[in-house]
Amino acid sequence: MTGGETCVTPTCGKSGSLVCPTCKKLGIPPAMSTFCSQACFKGYWSSHKALHKMFTQALAEEKARAENASPFDGYEFTGKLRPGKISETVKVPETVNHPDYADTGVPESEQRARRESNIIPVYTPGQIKGIREACRLGREVLDIAGKALRVGVTGDEIDKIVHKACMERGCYPSPLNYYHFPKSVCISVNEVICHGIPDSRPFEDGDIVNLDVTVYKNGYHGDLNETFLVGNVDEEGVHLVKTTFETLAAAAEIIRPGSMFRELGKHISAVASREGFSVVKSYCGHGVGTHMHGVPDIPHYAKNKAVGIMKPGMIFTIEPMINVGTWRDQTWPDEWTSVTRDGLRSAQFEHSFLVTETGYEILTARENEPVMEWSQAKLQRA
Repeated sequence: MTGGETCVTPTCGKSGSLVCPTCKKLGIPPAMSTFCSQACFKGYWSSHKALHKMFTQALAEEKARAENASPFDGYEFTGKLRPGKISETVKVPETVNHPDYADTGVPESEQRARRESNIIPVYTPGQIKGIREACRLGREVLDIAGKALRVGVTGDEIDKIVHKACMERGCYPSPLNYYHFPKSVCISVNEVICHGIPDSRPFEDGDIVNLDVTVYKNGYHGDLNETFLVGNVDEEGVHLVKTTFETLAAAAEIIRPGSMFRELGKHISAVASREGFSVVKSYCGHGVGTHMHGVPDIPHYAKNKAVGIMKPGMIFTIEPMINVGTWRDQTWPDEWTSVTRDGLRSAQFEHSFLVTETGYEILTARENEPVMEWSQAKLQRA
C-alpha cells in the first residue's frame, strides 16, 4: 500500500493506494504502479503490463552483463558488422540538470504528455529561446565528436568525447538511460540504421558512421545527427550518404505555415527512389523541445497518415533513414541496434526545425550555414 499517488490510468486523476503486485516485485516506483481501484487496474491492464516487460527486459540485460554472458550467442547477423565490448555506463553529476528518466530509465513526463494530448505544441518565444540554446549546444557537441572521428578510433572513445563535451557545457546527454540506453550518444555504422550502442570496435577504412547527438539543457532537448565518411568510402557509399542528405534538404524546403506533416515523406521518398534507394518505415521524426520525443510523429515515406498542419512556433525533427537495399529492419539482441534486414548499408541525417512566420529555421544548423548545402569535404574523415 502507498499514499499520495495518482492513479496511472489515463484520464482518471484520482488518488490511489492500490499498487500493482508485479510492479512491486520488479521494483517499479509507486508513481508508475498505483491505481485507485480494481476497476481501473483491470481496465488498464492490457497497456500497463507492457511496463513489466520493459523492466523485466532491463533487469535481464543487467544480469546478463553482470554474468559476462553474450545476448548474441546463436544470433544470425544480417551483415558483416559485429558488436564490440561495451564499457561501464558513466554517470552524470547532480550539478547538471537531469531529465526525469535519468534515474529510472522511464521518461514519465513524455509518456504522460502523449497519453493526455496529441495536440502539437506551439512554443512561446521564451521556450523557443531555450530550445534554440539546447540545439546550439547539441551542434557544438556533434562537431567536437565529428572532428575526433577517424580510422582506428572506437565508438567508446567517441562516446567519452561526447559525454565530456556535454559536461563542459552543463548539459545532460539525452540518450543516457532513456529507456535504459547505456551510453551518451548513438553511433550507427554501415548496416546499422539507428540506435547503435558505442563499443570497443575500431572504425575501419570505408565505414560510414552516423553520430546521433541529443542534449538536455534547462528543461529542453536539442536533437541532430550526421553520417560521416571514414577513410576511403566506395562510390556507392558516398552516393548513399549524399542522397540521404538531399532527402532531408528536400523535405526542409516545404516547411512553412500551412504545410501538412504528411507531405514531408512524399518529398523524401521522391529523392530516394530517384536514386535507387529505399526509405525506412519503422522509425520517424518527432516533436522535440520539452520532451526528447514528442508529437507529432513524422513518417519519412510517401502516402503516410501523419496528422497535423505546420504553424509558427512548432519544433520538430526530420531524420530520414535511407537504405541501399530493402527498407525493412531488424533489431539486434541488445534490444537497441536496428540493422537492415539484408545487411546492406544505411545512412541518416537529422535536424531540429522551427516553423517561422515565413518558412523555417534550422535550429541545429552548422555555424554560418542557415540552409542545407552538401559538402563531402565537411563529412570526410581520415
